[in-house]
Amino acid sequence: MTPLTCTDCGFDGARWSDDDIERTLAHTDDLIGFVLEGADDTFMAAAAAVVQPVDVDVDPVASAHAVMHRLHDVTAMRREAEAFVPMVGRVESLQASGGGVPKVSIPVADIGPSGVIGDVQGNRKNHGRPWQAICLYSSDLIADLRREGHPVEAGGTGENLTMSGIDWSRLRGGLMVTIASASGEVVLRTSGPAAPCHKIGDCFSERHWNRIDHTERPGWARWYASVLTGGTIAPGDTVTITA
Repeated sequence: MTPLTCTDCGFDGARWSDDDIERTLAHTDDLIGFVLEGADDTFMAAAAAVVQPVDVDVDPVASAHAVMHRLHDVTAMRREAEAFVPMVGRVESLQASGGGVPKVSIPVADIGPSGVIGDVQGNRKNHGRPWQAICLYSSDLIADLRREGHPVEAGGTGENLTMSGIDWSRLRGGLMVTIASASGEVVLRTSGPAAPCHKIGDCFSERHWNRIDHTERPGWARWYASVLTGGTIAPGDTVTITA
């Protein structure tokens, strides 16, 4: 019987719906792959011993915990095996909505275990897992997209937080995003890129929403993150990304 909460990987079974568990187990290989992205062959061979199939026939809460713990273990292995130069940027904007896109600007964001308090996901089939609590994007990339002629604005593609000064091409699963605010530190952990869909089509010329698809254009996707430590953040806060 798995414990309801795990202090190591941050798993809290009370926050996981049946749909959360089902969709997470279906994306296990993807989530592990996002942590391993860009790793060298030596590390990949070492990680293979840890990345074992999850027995989905046992208690579903235990299975979900096993996936999250495996991600935690692989992330820790990579942190020890590879040097990662920290990246420092700043929060540029915050957005939320009562469901769907675009998300509108808010002056501050109160971050809880499930993300921005008051923010609602219009489609819970593909969004809203505990590892999708916050959607992050680069204000620098938004500016680049606008120069290409795309009518995209902050919040238009559903992101909760935009930041500047971060080399987006270096993002991968399992990175720590620490936001230093007046109330203390808010800590997030990246999980995987957000897949674009037709609902954000109006943000792109000729509705080419795949312009920010991770598979087609690596380094241009929005990223999901889970919440490890909540708090209140505001534009201008410093963001530090580490392994």
